[in-house]
Amino acid sequence: MVKSELIEKLADRAGITLFKAEELVDLFFNTLSGTLGKGGRIEIRGFGAFSVKEYKGYTGRNPKTGEEVTVPSKRLPVWRTGTELRQRVDSVFSK
Repeated sequence: MVKSELIEKLADRAGITLFKAEELVDLFFNTLSGTLGKGGRIEIRGFGAFSVKEYKGYTGRNPKTGEEVTVPSKRLPVWRTGTELRQRVDSVFSK
């Protein structure tokens, strides 16, 4: 499913316009991104949790030339699936 399909499904199920559904989806993702950008954590019970993991910088090697390269530290979003979602997905595929 892509974002436009999500917007269409939301509009159909909630009985709202596509414009309003797009506003809601954008609000959700912008809030999620903003919270993670500030180092926060988001937990949706039964679905999963988003958080930010920090990685230290290190010295690596360019595989093509063998030259040493400094890789800077970075912060990346991570996702942990909730137990209920994991069980729902597993039950669908185990039938």
